[in-house]
Amino acid sequence: MFVHGGAATPTPLLEALARRDDLHNVRLYHLHTQGPAPFLAPHCLGRITSISLFTGGPVRQAVQAGQADFIPVFLSDIPHLFRQRKIPLDVALVQVSPPDRHGFCSLGTSVDVARAAVDSCEILIAEINQRMPRTHGQSHIHQSAFDAFIVTDRPLHEHEAGEITSVEAAIGEQVAALIPDGATLQMGIGKIPDAVLARLGNKQDLGIHTEMFSDGLIELVGRGVVTNRRKKVYSGQIVTSFVIGSQRVFDFVDDNPQVNFLPSDITNDTNLLRKLDHLVALNSALQIDLTGQVCADSIGHKIYSGIGGQMDFIRGAALSPGGLPIIALPSTAAGGKVSRIVHELLPGSGVVTTRGHVHWVVTEYGAVNVHGKSLRQRGEALISIAHPDFRDELSERFHSVRRFSGVALPAAESTG
Repeated sequence: MFVHGGAATPTPLLEALARRDDLHNVRLYHLHTQGPAPFLAPHCLGRITSISLFTGGPVRQAVQAGQADFIPVFLSDIPHLFRQRKIPLDVALVQVSPPDRHGFCSLGTSVDVARAAVDSCEILIAEINQRMPRTHGQSHIHQSAFDAFIVTDRPLHEHEAGEITSVEAAIGEQVAALIPDGATLQMGIGKIPDAVLARLGNKQDLGIHTEMFSDGLIELVGRGVVTNRRKKVYSGQIVTSFVIGSQRVFDFVDDNPQVNFLPSDITNDTNLLRKLDHLVALNSALQIDLTGQVCADSIGHKIYSGIGGQMDFIRGAALSPGGLPIIALPSTAAGGKVSRIVHELLPGSGVVTTRGHVHWVVTEYGAVNVHGKSLRQRGEALISIAHPDFRDELSERFHSVRRFSGVALPAAESTG
């Protein structure tokens, strides 16, 4: 079974599924879900198995405890898994908007991999929610396609943005300084993307081509900063595959022809991304080592999230004329007790973005471009933007492992 994700999580259908005691060997494939996860209740253990294609908060603990499973996969590859029946879907559970006068419902806030699931499943079951926004793009399903449905009138699951700290604000300043007028942006949800977006008010003619966006984009559209007029592909349109955020973003996308919802194998296609001039891809990391290896999906052996679209957009931006692939992260975690820039990744950590793909790395202490740089150059560059409390230790560990001689080399490109 496929389960619609994000704000479109069909919670009433999941609650009904969890109440069934006559179903066994049920496998639920999903991206990050929002709201409660009733299928993880103790009485469902052994009968219903959650299999994350991107692990979100509701299932993270279950995955780490071995009570749920995880598939490491590019977001852009998931539609192929469904359509080619490498993951053969018997059932898809989705949440949709009410039908229009022609009988067409909309997948609303999440088209991403749901489009392929809907098109390839044997049985389609829908929650028709009166409050689900009607979105444009490859989002529509005729009501005759539903084998069964329920009708609800409930608020969508919202995601509250956290308060931006001085650290995120400093990172936002560093990243915003790199972005030129006319750039096309990919940036997701979180305090760092919000901090960047809040500092782009003086830019002109920005475009959006992203796998997702949230509330932080809306003001830039309203102020005329985001126009999408310089984009060579989908000119004049905001391109996305899903949205997460508050009711404000749901209202923004409702019946808005400016926003084009496309499946993730299109939004994240590097052959398309390379055609966008000055594509700025902003992604995050849990850790990065001194050679540039980026861990973004796990903390050691503990799965935290997933691969998602990071590699697609980092590579796409690298191929884009004038593109900027950026990994942005706070220099520390655990209240400043742990450095996120490390001499080596924790055992069990997954490398989501390889050191060969990394270009710009940004912390609150600066921005460095390590692409085309030697191990020595990139190590020294990354140490320069680590938290000052950890620089001496990092330098000592780095030089003891690499055993570099005293030969001087040009430094990595940096700002800040």
